Amino acid sequence: MRNVIVTGGTRGLGLAIARRLRTAGYCVVAVARHQGESFAAAVKEGGALHFRSFDLSDIAGIPGLVRGLRKEFGPIYGLVNNAAIGSSGILATMRDQEIEETVRLNILSPLVVSKYAVRSMMAGEGGRIVNITSIAGFSGYSGLAAYGASKASLIGFTRSLAREVGLAGINVNAVAPGFVDTDMTHGLDAEHREQVVRRSALRRLAGTDDIADAVEFLMGDKARNITGTVLTVDAGSTA
Repeated sequence: MRNVIVTGGTRGLGLAIARRLRTAGYCVVAVARHQGESFAAAVKEGGALHFRSFDLSDIAGIPGLVRGLRKEFGPIYGLVNNAAIGSSGILATMRDQEIEETVRLNILSPLVVSKYAVRSMMAGEGGRIVNITSIAGFSGYSGLAAYGASKASLIGFTRSLAREVGLAGINVNAVAPGFVDTDMTHGLDAEHREQVVRRSALRRLAGTDDIADAVEFLMGDKARNITGTVLTVDAGSTA
């Protein structure tokens, strides 16, 4: 059974991805600070779904985390860099600490986790890395300068790392969700939500399962000749 790490995999989009990969036959290890009731319920459904507590902003601790996961579960085949801070606010008034936290968790952490996961993949049968970016990484949104910058960096990271590790049989891709039908978008006022739906080509929001489908595809053998790409799942809002 192939082992896949999903960061931020205990709730929301990360949990949907973890559950989908578990159903597809992978051994999934969700890494996050807290487990939560939703993840605990998912574990009871059966299958190879595990939780390991770790604060991914602790950059110095990442090498030990990956080393420990490899020792416990065996070679790492897949990595989904999903954990992120959804920071928002006008840059001119955003606290410097908030900007730094965004950069640390959204950029630095996935780079370092990937560094040590790649070492395991190169020693094995190859592997897959899927970075969860956002349409904010290539479309401008007021109030998302820091967040958009962090997600844009993941796109450049995806394309460059794909070239670095291709000869080792490692595919590196990204999935860019748009506004996703989650509790967060349910919190939008009706007018704003309708505006988002109206400007999408399909006149609807994508769901977490749509993103999970894309990750499953890129993780599998049918995507063996796809690398260095960004798969946008936004119901056509950027079409």
